[in-house]
Amino acid sequence: MSLLSFNPDRPLDVIGLGRLCIDLNANEMNRPMEETRTFTKYVGGSPANITIALARLGAKTGFIGRVADDAHGRFIVRYLKENGINTDNVVTDRSGSVTGLAFTEIKSPTDCSILLYRDNVADLKLEPGDVREEYVASAKGIMISGTALAKSPSREAVFVALELARKHGVVTMFDVDYRIHPWLAKEEFAVYARLAAEKCDVLFGGREEFDLLEIHRGKSSDDADTAESFLKGQAKIVVIKRGKDGSTVYTRDGDIYHGRTFPAQMVKTFGAGDAFAGSFIYGLLQGWSIDKCQDYGAAAAAIVVSSHSCSDAMPTLAQVEEYVRKHTG
Repeated sequence: MSLLSFNPDRPLDVIGLGRLCIDLNANEMNRPMEETRTFTKYVGGSPANITIALARLGAKTGFIGRVADDAHGRFIVRYLKENGINTDNVVTDRSGSVTGLAFTEIKSPTDCSILLYRDNVADLKLEPGDVREEYVASAKGIMISGTALAKSPSREAVFVALELARKHGVVTMFDVDYRIHPWLAKEEFAVYARLAAEKCDVLFGGREEFDLLEIHRGKSSDDADTAESFLKGQAKIVVIKRGKDGSTVYTRDGDIYHGRTFPAQMVKTFGAGDAFAGSFIYGLLQGWSIDKCQDYGAAAAAIVVSSHSCSDAMPTLAQVEEYVRKHTG
């Protein structure tokens, strides 16, 4: 992939930065949250899921973040290590913070929602000083999500990481990842998320998420216009995720790629975007064509939505390749 230049001499392929939390997925499906009594615990958070996805595929990964000084925080760090993710820059926060929780409601395979508990969470306590320059410089790429911008000092830590990445020739990737809590308003999100997006080489987001980045520009929901607004700056690849309708990718050289989807035995909707992004980024690291990156991303997404979990369901490379072969005629 000539659009991006990954330094082959770096020991880490991709570092994730931001949200490390706990997903509590409903065991009693096909019923509303108020009638659900039991949940299963998994590691969650978009940047965590994407990093786990990359690690499962065989990439060498690390993470920059903060976890609470509690049992959930220790569970998260242990899980990352068990999946081969370097945790040298994961800091234990001792300010009395807690681990963020995400309770999921699965009314049906296509009617799902997430209830977030994001007050005084450790991941938003990440400080600019936590972002070690030598650690950022050890990676080919860094992956950041929009939720890390929601509060200070995490917000400032994101921009420090982006500046260090640029200084050391690290490819920057941004997942818009809008979650209404704890943002004060959509307009606040739009300001900071667009500032971060404008500093990145690869952008991922849904159509509605990109619409939020256009609030202050008064632009319509047009994919080509959205892509152009970023591609004329630093961005080289803009990925618009469309769920069951696939994905559309715009590149700096003017090409447009329309990605397909694969059949799935759907259990829930969430996790698909993270699985897609992880496999897509893995493909970029390998120098694959954009359409191959899209195919592998779509296959990974189909695998994850067919499972109860997100992080635990992230597939291996062999599993993705088999899924593509099975559903490619």
